[in-house]
Amino acid sequence: MSTLKKACSFCIYQERTQEEVREKLKSWHIPASEAEEIIAWLISENFINEGRYAQQFAGGKFRVKKWGRRKIIFALRSKGLSDRCIEEALAAIDEDEYRETLLALARRRKELLAAEESPLLTRKKITEYLVGKGYETDYIREALQAL
Repeated sequence: MSTLKKACSFCIYQERTQEEVREKLKSWHIPASEAEEIIAWLISENFINEGRYAQQFAGGKFRVKKWGRRKIIFALRSKGLSDRCIEEALAAIDEDEYRETLLALARRRKELLAAEESPLLTRKKITEYLVGKGYETDYIREALQAL
């Protein structure tokens, strides 16, 4: 199978970033100049679309893993995506759904914590959990007030 076909199959299987494809081509011992030509072709034929990748990644991490925007931003930046792609991906997350998810996480965490703990300690633990999930402190404050 030709390298181009293998690269196409690699991109069809799931969304990929340019960097992921570059690393895969490197692991196949493809020279850098040839790898860049392959990547350029994959982009021109829409096999690689980092905007689409960012939206699917952000939506999936939010819906499945319940990640907040801060954690999603960090993960997308670590994959080398542009700020524009990241902003567009985050804009696709529904604001109401985002707040509802945060509130549901806070409620669930409150239920898991022992009832005999002080309210201050409970609040601190909920806040730490939500910060770890990547939610912004303003939203966390709102959710804690709603509890």
